[in-house]
Amino acid sequence: MADLGNFTNTSEILRKYQFRMQKKYGQNFLIDANILAKIVEAARITEEDCVLEIGPGIGTMTQYLAEAAGQVIAVEIDRGLIPILEETLSPYDNVTVLCEDILKVDLAALAEKSGGRSIKVVANLPYYITTPIIMALFESRMPLASITVMVQSEVAERMQTGPGSKEYGALSLAVQYYAKPETVAKVPASCFLPRPNVDSTVVRLTRYEKPPVEAADEAFLFAVIRASFNQRRKTLVNGLANAGGLSVTRGQVETVLEEMGLLPTVRGETFTLERFTELSNRLLRLRK
Repeated sequence: MADLGNFTNTSEILRKYQFRMQKKYGQNFLIDANILAKIVEAARITEEDCVLEIGPGIGTMTQYLAEAAGQVIAVEIDRGLIPILEETLSPYDNVTVLCEDILKVDLAALAEKSGGRSIKVVANLPYYITTPIIMALFESRMPLASITVMVQSEVAERMQTGPGSKEYGALSLAVQYYAKPETVAKVPASCFLPRPNVDSTVVRLTRYEKPPVEAADEAFLFAVIRASFNQRRKTLVNGLANAGGLSVTRGQVETVLEEMGLLPTVRGETFTLERFTELSNRLLRLRK
């Protein structure tokens, strides 16, 4: 089977099946063998691993993963790509392709297919759905070791930035709660077919065995974080007091901030993960 990591072979297979790109799925196929090899290396794939690939497309990355891993489970939402995948992955008996929406898949049940192995996720994610997928993976019960993901460079920066940056937000805090984020490679738009309007970055998220902070209620912590960034220009007091579902009053928020030695005019974008954890733990005690 021809290596799909180049323009010629990718174009040929797309022409053969008269495949039309689906804009709603953000389809851009990687055509650079060096980047493909670098992603597999960065994901630290071995023969002992089960890899979950999200959005295999025509099977370009899947071929590389199948050569390195013991098992690959590829989840593709576009039915039009399934016949192509049947051809491009035919040499590999360690690959299972599921035509599903990853956000609707029972990830815990999917993990059972791994035969007890820890799971390493590899994905090329479109911008519009990056956050929901990453959060679903982290919040699932699957034995997740790492996520090596190619995303828009702006999103990669958001995952790794800290307080004070305009990119800092709920995604930054969620990623840094669950995992250690590291940039693996910069990928220019020219490495894709069709060429996107933005450059991409490959990020490896290595999951912590234990989060770096101790949240009394993880779900409440993230609800506080989301409410703090929903309207960035609002003070933290206004953001939390007006948030539906938190069930905290303005007075309670002001009391907790005073206990923490902070002014009521403080904004959430200045808070570290540790400070958000302290805030949510204190608010939780007041609610009880």
